[in-house]
Amino acid sequence: MNNEHVRCLILGSGPAGYTAAIYASRANLNPVLYAGLQPGGQLTTTTEVENFPGYPEGITGPEMMEQLKQQALRFGSDIRTGVATSVDFSEKPYRVTIDDATTLTCDTLIIATGAAAKYLGLADEEKYAGMGVSACATCDGFFYRNRSVAVVGGGDTACEEAIYLAGLAKQVYLIVRKPYLRASQVMQDRVLNNPKITVLFEHNTLGLFGEDGVEGAHLVKRKGEADEELVDIAIDGFFLAIGHKPNTDFLAGQLALDDAGYIATINGSPLTSVAGVFAAGDVADPRYRQAITSAGSGCKAALEAEKYLIDNNL
Repeated sequence: MNNEHVRCLILGSGPAGYTAAIYASRANLNPVLYAGLQPGGQLTTTTEVENFPGYPEGITGPEMMEQLKQQALRFGSDIRTGVATSVDFSEKPYRVTIDDATTLTCDTLIIATGAAAKYLGLADEEKYAGMGVSACATCDGFFYRNRSVAVVGGGDTACEEAIYLAGLAKQVYLIVRKPYLRASQVMQDRVLNNPKITVLFEHNTLGLFGEDGVEGAHLVKRKGEADEELVDIAIDGFFLAIGHKPNTDFLAGQLALDDAGYIATINGSPLTSVAGVFAAGDVADPRYRQAITSAGSGCKAALEAEKYLIDNNL
């Protein structure tokens, strides 16, 4: 095992991680950033980003992440490949293991490992990624104005996504595998009373089809029952709303998490249950999950790390 000590260690390389690195570097904290499982974060799978301030003509996700990376490098960030596999916060300095092979100690730690959208596991989801398949209606709904889309899920998130999309699209199908919605009653009422939303109860998605992008979905109604029926719907967009899984498995037993596994923060700040350990981005945000909010939280985490180091003469 190798041993190295750093003042500020950052885990994750999405908008939160890179922004934290920019601020930490400019504050002379000499940050070391490990890029994680998906260098650049979820935005690297997004074709067009039009809602991030400063890009009036829009920009692709990979281009934006490369620009953020280069900005962090410009100020001296040490950006490395690797994934955090375990941590030990039982004593200071804190210990972080990368790829089960390299151990570092750090005075401050910014966790920006993000969250991964849950998918159905269909091959077509990968085939049409960026070509009609999305896990974020707020991010991509704009591209489907006056078009037909489908949302998969039956909880509050799915209902919220369907309602949001109904304000843009001409037709929204809500694909629900159960004969009922799991969402709160108020959300159910809003969905069922929206003339643009058609709820397809007891439907499962078998696959997607289309030449240069999603043109429709193959569904099965009442799968496995005597009256099972194959159904095709014409859609331009297919939105997954069956939840996200925060990338926090490596933190088990070391940091306070909420019931869904997201890092629990104090009063909406980047502060966590362990002093000197801060959270930024989607790993602590099950609500907004936007690039701009992630970047802002990365800024706050770096400022808090700087304050912690000063207050503790580190």
